[in-house]
Amino acid sequence: MAVQNAKDVLLLMLSDVRRGSERSATFFKEVVPLVQDPEVKQTLEARAFISAKNLETLDQCFKLLGEKPMKLDGRIYETFIEDFRNQLGEIQSPVAKRLFILSKINHLIHLRMGEYAALVAAADATGNQGVAALLETNLADKQVFGERVRSFIRERREEKAAAG
Repeated sequence: MAVQNAKDVLLLMLSDVRRGSERSATFFKEVVPLVQDPEVKQTLEARAFISAKNLETLDQCFKLLGEKPMKLDGRIYETFIEDFRNQLGEIQSPVAKRLFILSKINHLIHLRMGEYAALVAAADATGNQGVAALLETNLADKQVFGERVRSFIRERREEKAAAG
């Protein structure tokens, strides 16, 4: 599809974010069994649940626009997940493994936050206030989850400092 106007850009970006949301949900489901910390595991299980709700919100955006998601070829999430699997397989230390998992989750969530911020701006630029409002709820969700992951990282660092 040729991108000819702001609505086309919005549809392209929205389709890309929806595809990324599907891949992110898969990533979180894959990570849950690898996590030993019960608090982190429970948070990731909740994240997987919320990811399904985010997809519903994105589908509602398409409905409001009267459009369907576009088929896209981007491989950023596939590459991210493949690299994650390969790198995690090389880490032997449980402490290092936990930190690696948390850092990759943090990396992914910040990527998602950036996508949503741009998408909200695109929806605003096209005058689709309902779509922008829905997208802002997903952005807020990403921001809250990002803070949760950062707090886990801080707690682990503080536990290590107290033990050492």
